[in-house]
Amino acid sequence: MDSLHLKPTTNNGLVHNITPENAGWRYVGFDLHRLSAGQSANGATGDREVIIVIVEGKAHIKSSENDWGVLGDRMSVFEKTPPHSLYLPNDHEWEVEASTECTVAVCSAPGRRNYEPCLVGPDKINLTKRGQGVNTRYINNIAMEDLDICDSLLVTEVFTPAGNWSSYPSHRHDEDDFPRITYLEETYYHRLNPENGFGFQRVYTDDRSLDIAIPVEDGDVVLVPKGHHPCGAPYGFEMYYLNVMAGPLRKWRFLPAPEVEWILERDG
Repeated sequence: MDSLHLKPTTNNGLVHNITPENAGWRYVGFDLHRLSAGQSANGATGDREVIIVIVEGKAHIKSSENDWGVLGDRMSVFEKTPPHSLYLPNDHEWEVEASTECTVAVCSAPGRRNYEPCLVGPDKINLTKRGQGVNTRYINNIAMEDLDICDSLLVTEVFTPAGNWSSYPSHRHDEDDFPRITYLEETYYHRLNPENGFGFQRVYTDDRSLDIAIPVEDGDVVLVPKGHHPCGAPYGFEMYYLNVMAGPLRKWRFLPAPEVEWILERDG
């Protein structure tokens, strides 16, 4: 892709289709479906694993060996309740049929067949405060490394109050040097409340060979192949994003940008 900033391609059906091939990287895939009641989407995991997240609405999900029933609860992400999700390993087919108008994310990464299909949340997902002052945000960890259910995927949600910052102090995870830092590609699926609002995300490296400021609107996706990637929500507009990360090691270790390292040291 020529740009790290992706707009929705349609209002209904497959809205985003991000693969390692078209993103120009190796690990993360992200599809987003917006479905009306009765519409369906389907796919096969192949040599990858997926976490299907019911972002909004309700949907009936089936996979190769299981009928998972109707999943989903919140009608808007800004209810901030934890989402219903499903993990599927390699070599599984899946089908999602919308019971209501719904938004469904299909997060994918290389799989190694080490885990079985399972429901993920909403139980044991607790909305957690992180940061302080205007760096306060709220996290729903869907499948981070403390949840041992998959080979590669890391998935989380972040709610940023109007006027606040998140993914901040600026940090990067773009080197494979554990435990100092891990290499993780990342996608941000953004939502705004009110939906006609906007926010900002900057993606930049320490040497500024990559340095772009992106005005994100409701439904946009930002790719983070490397570098720091802070987000800002203007006064009056609440920001949500769904993060998908993956790399050679399912660990989240990062380094702060030199200019903000003192903030981490001060705030702890």
